Amino acid sequence: MTTSTIPTEMTFFERFEEDILAGKKTITIRDETERNYVPGTKVQVSTFEDGREFCQLEILSVEPILFDDLTQFHADQENMTLAELKDVIQEIYPGIKQLYVVSYALVSN
Repeated sequence: MTTSTIPTEMTFFERFEEDILAGKKTITIRDETERNYVPGTKVQVSTFEDGREFCQLEILSVEPILFDDLTQFHADQENMTLAELKDVIQEIYPGIKQLYVVSYALVSN
């Protein structure tokens, strides 16, 4: 039996920092390697580029979703248009079909 460690850290590209801190970005969409976040836990957040910590988030939910099922609702939670969201996801995860929507709330910055 394998047990997975509950993640305590999360990274974001610097370009998303302002929206996260302003409460405009309330979800992140990740691949299966980052689906192990646990609702009710807190994670320390840093920039992907240089590891600079900038806030703490509480994980609210982790839900599977197919790329083709993404809607404007998800894009609104990401503070972008649906076309922008799909482009960003394909840039990060080329050709991906299965994703996970991680909802969170800002705890502190």
